[in-house]
Amino acid sequence: MSHEITPFESIRRTNPAGNEYWSSRDFARVLGYADYRNFQSVIESARTACFNSGQRVDDHFVEVTDMIKVGKGAMRPAKTVMMSRYAIFQNHGYVGLYGGLGAQDIHRRKGLKKGEQILDHMGSTELAANLFRATQAEEKLRREKITGKEKANKAHREVGAKVRQTIKELGGTMPEELPTVESIKKLESRAKRALKKPRNLQDGEGRPKP
Repeated sequence: MSHEITPFESIRRTNPAGNEYWSSRDFARVLGYADYRNFQSVIESARTACFNSGQRVDDHFVEVTDMIKVGKGAMRPAKTVMMSRYAIFQNHGYVGLYGGLGAQDIHRRKGLKKGEQILDHMGSTELAANLFRATQAEEKLRREKITGKEKANKAHREVGAKVRQTIKELGGTMPEELPTVESIKKLESRAKRALKKPRNLQDGEGRPKP
């Protein structure tokens, strides 16, 4: 398993209560959006996906005023959306994109343990493919005025399959074949364990003995 930290986890934040969340501006940056305004339509599509799946949008998307860097290190307030882990991906889209594999199948294929999350172990290529798939599906729902759970699920599967076909035509690696990256949570846990090693296993400067 690679020791690369997934982009998704590298921008994870935690509030004082210990709840994890993601900033839409951080998300735009790791996905290569030079202008945040171009990413706002992605956020709106994700909101729609959340609503269509029967979730309370306000539970997963919260607009706040955040301080962002501008110019030579200066800071200014700007509108930012704080998103929960749930806020982008849906299982029917996974099925289309991963050639019939659902979330549980992907979890097993990646060799993840109970409690480990698929998104925590996606590299940038896999993450970007899933985001594109989800937002294009919601554009299809809006454009074709698709309503009803079954029709919406079908649309997500179809778009996922189209994205998969495009990857194939471009000679890309199928998403289920992409490497599983190591979650930052594991790296943090390993570092903490190293710090707790008994002193007699360390040299005079606190480093592990050879």
